[in-house]
Amino acid sequence: MNTSIDDLVKVSAAANEKASVAAKESFPVAPGPIGIFDSGYGGLTILHGIRQLLPQYDYIYLGDNARAPYGPRSFDVVYEFTRQAVQKLFEMGCQLVILGCNTASAKALRSIQQHDLPQWDPKRRVLGVIRPTAEVIGKLTRNGHVGLLATEGTVKSHSYDMEIAKLWPNIKVTGQACPFWVPLVEYNEADSPGADYFVKKRIDQLMQLDPDIDTIILGCTHFPLLMPKILKYVQPGVRIVPQGEYVAGSLKDYLHRHTDMASRLTTGASVKYYTTENPDKFKESASIFLHERVHVEHIELG
Repeated sequence: MNTSIDDLVKVSAAANEKASVAAKESFPVAPGPIGIFDSGYGGLTILHGIRQLLPQYDYIYLGDNARAPYGPRSFDVVYEFTRQAVQKLFEMGCQLVILGCNTASAKALRSIQQHDLPQWDPKRRVLGVIRPTAEVIGKLTRNGHVGLLATEGTVKSHSYDMEIAKLWPNIKVTGQACPFWVPLVEYNEADSPGADYFVKKRIDQLMQLDPDIDTIILGCTHFPLLMPKILKYVQPGVRIVPQGEYVAGSLKDYLHRHTDMASRLTTGASVKYYTTENPDKFKESASIFLHERVHVEHIELG
């Protein structure tokens, strides 16, 4: 019996639809916490910013640390990994999930919003970290020359360029990948003398691409922990834009405008942490970002 490619595609589509229906049936309908997802630890800076502005809500943080980093991975792999994490957070009761990861926001958010949410539950929401930064950047730059320091995956996706162009078409965005910055943070080397070389090198490269840059977006949630080094090597007058406060402000505005979603969020001011990696390792690294000890549980994805 001959099986055509079209037949195989139909079988695959049917399997995915059946899986989506099964997933939807496993999602709790009661109000629940806000989910924050990241491939590693950087999303903790987003969680911190949100909790500073919206402390009343319950939160679940999920880090896929066992499969990090996402930056070098293909669009398909990042999408599949992110999809698994979002589905898990929905199963844990979340009504709203924030992708606190620039790579996931760049490579997976649109596909999840357009293809998965309609099948899972159209009332649930998944939001990213790129749009909130794009919304404010035009008010922060003085001359329209904006730099982007991010992972290779985020720079190559051109997601910031596209989002900013929709809102501020006259802004010129210049990106520079910083491949060693994430390990510097996660291995607690952000304050070491060796970090100076890597930070200065990438900032110099960025400014060589466009010497007129007056505003730089830190397009990775790890990078705020390198802020002292970054400020040391940028030119005087150049503004540095971390994401945490802008994502938090955007979320507050979103919930103010969407009271139906706000009503589906629980308000016990609690936080639970989960990782696909060893919990003890997560605790140690999380203390770098949060400056506090946390209770962490292991979780499986996929």
